Amino acid sequence: MDYRFFGGTGVKVSEVVMGTQTWGWVADEKTAHEMADRFVAAGGNCFDTANIYNDGVSETMLGTWLKKKGNRGDYFVTSKVFFPVGEGVNDSGLSRKHILQSIDGSLQRLQTDYLDLYQTHCFDYTTRMEETLEAFNDLVRSGRVRYIGVSNWSASQLAKALQIARCGSWTPIVSLQAEYSLIVRSSEWELIPLCEQENLAFLAWSPLAGGWMAAKYRRNRKAPENSRVGRQDRWDDQPGQRESELTWRVVDALLEVSKKIGKTPAQIALNWILRQSRSIMPILGARTLEQLEENIGATGWALSDDALDRLDEASSIPLPYPYSFINRYAKRSKAD
Repeated sequence: MDYRFFGGTGVKVSEVVMGTQTWGWVADEKTAHEMADRFVAAGGNCFDTANIYNDGVSETMLGTWLKKKGNRGDYFVTSKVFFPVGEGVNDSGLSRKHILQSIDGSLQRLQTDYLDLYQTHCFDYTTRMEETLEAFNDLVRSGRVRYIGVSNWSASQLAKALQIARCGSWTPIVSLQAEYSLIVRSSEWELIPLCEQENLAFLAWSPLAGGWMAAKYRRNRKAPENSRVGRQDRWDDQPGQRESELTWRVVDALLEVSKKIGKTPAQIALNWILRQSRSIMPILGARTLEQLEENIGATGWALSDDALDRLDEASSIPLPYPYSFINRYAKRSKAD
C-alpha cells in the first residue's frame, strides 16, 4: 500500500482509510478487530470514526483494538463531533461546551490520550465559527488533539474558516471529509480544488456510494435483501435516491472495464478516486473481512488512461452555472 502526506502536516498516512461506521452495527467486535488487523497487515495506518457511530460503540471497539495493539503512535486515529449524543439540549452542535464534553467521551472510549485528527461532522449554523475554531485550537494546545479538520462543509464555509484561523493565529484546518464517488462528483467543482490550493487532505466518504459502485445492483432487478439498499438502512440508499440513468451508465462502464482488466467494479471505482489527486484518500466502509479484502485490492496498481476516460465519460454531468461559464471562457493557464 502506498502512503500519502496528510495535507501539509508532513505526516504520512495510508492511501486508503479504514472507516469504522459499520463497527457495532453490522460488524461485531471480533469481525471489527479482524478487519483492523488485516488493514494494518496490508500497510494501513489511518482509522476514521465518530462519536455518533452506533452510539459510541464504534469508538469503543476501536479503543479496545488500540489497547490490545499497544503501539498507539503507529496509527493515525480520527474522530468527529456535531450530531446529538444525548437527550440534553446542549448535546449536539459545535459550541465550546459540546466540543469539550465530547472530546473527553471520545478519548475515554478510544482508550487514548489524544486524537490525531478531530473533525467537525457537519457545519453548524447556530454557532459562531470563531467559537468552534478557538475551542479546537485549545484542544490542540492542551495536547488532546494533534490536528483539526472539517466534514460536510461548503467551499465558502471552509475558505472563511481558513481565514479566521489565520487571522487569530489559531491551529489551521488541515483536512476536509466529504462525499465523493463516480456518481457524486460535485466536490470537484470547488471543494477539491480548494483543498489542493490550500494543501489540505481530502477524505472521501461513501466512495462506493452505498454499494452502487460495487455494481451490486442491476437494472430491473430487486436489490439483495442483505444489501444496504435492500435493508433501506441508509438515507442515501433509499429507493430512488441513487437509482438514476447516471448511476446505471456508470455501473455499465464499471462492468465493461472490469471485464477488460480483471478487477472488480469496487476496486475500479476506488482506484479511480485514487487517480484523481494525491490529496484524496477514500474511506473504506467494509461490513465483512471479505469486503475489506476486496477493497484493499484497489491499491498497488493504476487504471489506464483509456479506462479513466471511459469512466469519466460515463459519470460526467452538465456543469451548472457559474462553473459552466467559467470553464467555457476562463483561461486555464498562462499558455492558453
